[in-house]
Amino acid sequence: MSMEVDTLAYTRPAPSAATILCCNCGAPIDGTKAAAALCDDCIKLTVDISEGIQREATVHICRDCDRYLAPPSQWLVAQPESKELLALCLRKLRGLSKVRIIDASFIWTEPHSRRIKVKITIQQEALQGTILQQSFEVEYVVAYQQCPDCQKSYTHNTWRAVVQVRQKVPHKRTFLFLEQLILKHGAHKDTQNIKEAHDGIDFFFSARNSAEKFVDFLTSVAPVRVKKSQELISMDIHTSTKSYKFSYSIELVPLCKDDLICLPLKLAKQLGGISPLTLCYKVGTSVNVIDPTTLQTADISTQEYWHTPFAPLADVQELAEFIVLDIEPLGPQKGRFALAEATVARASDMGLNDTTYYTRTHLGGVLHPGDSVLGYHLSGTNFNNSQFEALENHRNYASTIPDVMLVKKFYARKKKNKNRNWRLKRMAKEESEMLPRKQDQDRLERDMEMFLRDVEEDEELRANLALYKNQQKARGERMDVEEMTEGGESDDDRLRIPMEQLIDEFEEMGMEE
Repeated sequence: MSMEVDTLAYTRPAPSAATILCCNCGAPIDGTKAAAALCDDCIKLTVDISEGIQREATVHICRDCDRYLAPPSQWLVAQPESKELLALCLRKLRGLSKVRIIDASFIWTEPHSRRIKVKITIQQEALQGTILQQSFEVEYVVAYQQCPDCQKSYTHNTWRAVVQVRQKVPHKRTFLFLEQLILKHGAHKDTQNIKEAHDGIDFFFSARNSAEKFVDFLTSVAPVRVKKSQELISMDIHTSTKSYKFSYSIELVPLCKDDLICLPLKLAKQLGGISPLTLCYKVGTSVNVIDPTTLQTADISTQEYWHTPFAPLADVQELAEFIVLDIEPLGPQKGRFALAEATVARASDMGLNDTTYYTRTHLGGVLHPGDSVLGYHLSGTNFNNSQFEALENHRNYASTIPDVMLVKKFYARKKKNKNRNWRLKRMAKEESEMLPRKQDQDRLERDMEMFLRDVEEDEELRANLALYKNQQKARGERMDVEEMTEGGESDDDRLRIPMEQLIDEFEEMGMEE
């Protein structure tokens, strides 16, 4: 007899999670994970992870240079609502390093309110296994504080080095050209102050190495002679520490473009036997001269000039206008110069007498009959110059002195200066305490106009400068084109600088940013 036994399978139920109620709102939560018997919603309402972080702070800005103070002593350039300003604002807050920053952005405020508002989003693990995210606003008050560099610029006797640039000439054309070179290369960015002097400009620096760097730049672009001096300001007898002020005297060669030069006979022989009576056609790191009768050129280095210094025989202020009656090319050419024989008459003598002058010139490639040309009238002119007297008394050179020496073509301009489609930037210089006299002001305006005309006429000269578009002129450009079409091409139109050679100031600012 068999007995069958039924076996019943029994499965134990899985243990259920220990559920408890939130002590605040009564919502069921997992008791094994809850650390404070609070649900997630109640944790967000009761726990503040931004506690201890400032809600208000102060940032300092220098109203003179628009730089912000980055403690402890650094001053930074930051545009409004830029990432640099945002980083500076976040570093100002205490307690922000204990949390994780998720996002930060500016909230728009009125520009004149002197308030900056920033919205910050942070994350932090509030309780075990619970990560909270919270956003809050911080308001910054913009306060004014003058930076040390600006303090020095408004205080006397705080500079450490000064570079005194001088040139003993009756006009400022060389300084205007030098100013444009400095602006193009940014050589003046470390200057503390720039002040005009009688025969030049003074550049003040807060550090000696900045002044020496500026001196090296001047030496690389102009023929100069440098003299250095120093003055003891203070000395610590315990540590033997001394403080000096340094002065660098920069003297430019007193020879300018288009000057009439009479070389000493000995120097003329050293320069390849060039004729002593020459014209200066370019001033770079050396003085470049040309003999208009033979097209022979020579370079006078700075060392050669200061070994035997001499003054120019005449400058551009003594140029006279002549009318070209006839011109015949002779064939020889050297670069942009072409040798020719010209017959000219003084413009002031036209209609009064029939006096004409026959001369050789290096302007055969640009002059035509009927053109006006500027030159030096040597016939009957007395020069108080020892080199010229030696030239007149020399048996080989006395007969080679021409009656007229032509310098450059003269363009008759009918329009006013404001109609130029280009402009030049100028340095911010501190003027002397006494206002310039009217005749001095007129002379400065005349020198500036003379320099602007040189820029228009000489392509080689303006290749070294930064010319900017004249935005005011752009509005009247269409009218000028219509006038040129109706009345034909004038000298102003021939000297118009192409727009592709001009720099758009707004585009340049965008590229820098």
